[in-house]
Amino acid sequence: MFAAIGALLLMVAAAGWRLTLGREEPAAGPGGPGGGGAAMAQARPGGGGPGGAGGAPGGGRATPVSVATVAVRPFSDRIEALGAAKARQSVTLTSNTTEQITRVLFTSGQYVRQGQVLVQLEAGEQQADVLQAQANLRQAERDLARQRTLFQRGFVAQARLDDAQAGVEAARAQVAAQRARQGDRVIRAPFSGTIGLSDAAPGQLITPGTSIATLDDLSVIRVDFTVPERFLKTLRAGQPITAAADAMGEAPVQGRIERIDTRVDPATRAVTARAEFANPGGRIKPGMLMRVSIPQGLRQSPAVPEAAVVFESDAAFVYRIAQRGQGSVAQQAPIRIGAREGGFVEVAEGFRPGDRIVADGVNRVQPNQPVRVAAPGPGAGGRPGAAPPAGARPT
Repeated sequence: MFAAIGALLLMVAAAGWRLTLGREEPAAGPGGPGGGGAAMAQARPGGGGPGGAGGAPGGGRATPVSVATVAVRPFSDRIEALGAAKARQSVTLTSNTTEQITRVLFTSGQYVRQGQVLVQLEAGEQQADVLQAQANLRQAERDLARQRTLFQRGFVAQARLDDAQAGVEAARAQVAAQRARQGDRVIRAPFSGTIGLSDAAPGQLITPGTSIATLDDLSVIRVDFTVPERFLKTLRAGQPITAAADAMGEAPVQGRIERIDTRVDPATRAVTARAEFANPGGRIKPGMLMRVSIPQGLRQSPAVPEAAVVFESDAAFVYRIAQRGQGSVAQQAPIRIGAREGGFVEVAEGFRPGDRIVADGVNRVQPNQPVRVAAPGPGAGGRPGAAPPAGARPT
């Protein structure tokens, strides 16, 4: 038993000695048996400050970002307004009499010429009235001829001759009136244009005011819009104007201001102007909501890509690229924006040309986060590691 206790005491003493040696190893210098501490420090990602992985200040991992440079670009001053499109000429075809349709000589969507017959109504009675009036005219003309012969021979007075002449003129007027009534039974196109959808059919009884079809001249579209009276000094007839509609996509159409109203609305202090746009192919339909824009000249202002701006409530900011130590960080900076045009935002206040900002991936960046500037892609220009031009996105 005493031998076993002695062996156990020897084992405890040996373990304590080894533990003491392990605690003393970190004090050893580089290259010695305890040099593992330095090796562990080098193995940490980005550790140790300058010289760490990525060279990012503070030891964080740098996020790769593409960079844009604030640059001066042109922006156009414009007057913008809303208006409704309408045809240059537009009418609803109706009848001014109650009668049955006998023939329909058009189809929905057809282009018709001015004066072309579109609908014929029952006109048998009117035809008979015309024939009767023509017969009365021939009788009055024969009576006038007899009275003229008798007057020349001295058998009748001048009054009889005058009465006969008046009878002829009355008969002629009656013929014209009956022909006009007959003409009311034929409906013609008052101008050249396109017929709209119609349900007119032979045998249908129509009354005055009943719509038969619509006719629109779509070769030119008019847009009436209102602008505040302060812009009156810049508006003039013949001035170029552009218009766009959601139904037409982003491609605007070019036109001109045709006329400006002679009065200003005293309630709204606005004036109505009318613009005309060529409409080949009938692309613009009457009733479309149109956004009109009148250019007022160009100005040069600093600008940044629209994708680089972050909007929160009523504020906006971008991430400015700043140097810190041997690396770069993204600093959140407020910005006051102006106009938006062509994918760029006008910088009204907060930045100067040449400032570098994060152009892409702003949703991956946090304030004061280390970033690594990506090299510009092919065609971006500049040396590797330089900021690409404004709006360029490296691949």
